[in-house]
Amino acid sequence: QLQLVESGGGLVQPGGSLRLSCAASGFTLDYYAIGWFRQAPGKEREGVSCISSTDGNTYYADSVKGRFTISRDNTKNTLYLQMNSLKPEDTAVYYCAADRVWAITTVQAMCIMRDFPAYWGQGTQVTVSS
Repeated sequence: QLQLVESGGGLVQPGGSLRLSCAASGFTLDYYAIGWFRQAPGKEREGVSCISSTDGNTYYADSVKGRFTISRDNTKNTLYLQMNSLKPEDTAVYYCAADRVWAITTVQAMCIMRDFPAYWGQGTQVTVSS
């Protein structure tokens, strides 16, 4: 059974850092593009950052460029999101999502959900507040 499980969320003060993890089971990430998405209360879900399976190509939303870093460790079957300089507007439920390489045209297409990922985790809450 294919499963994605996020962890690492929590409450952090503005300017602080968090590292999210997404552990995959039931499949190997080697053949999947994977990314982070978030949804704030009353807002639509948006792509944060996505990474390809082969060449390491990445995409970041403008709102997180220079602050967030996506990485993957295929040996651990895990995706990460290092979030620095957090702002209150980063408050949201963060989800990881994945799809097979042949189902995704580009990481940008995945992150803007033009190529909608087939597999989603349950999400982890990130709250940035003083």
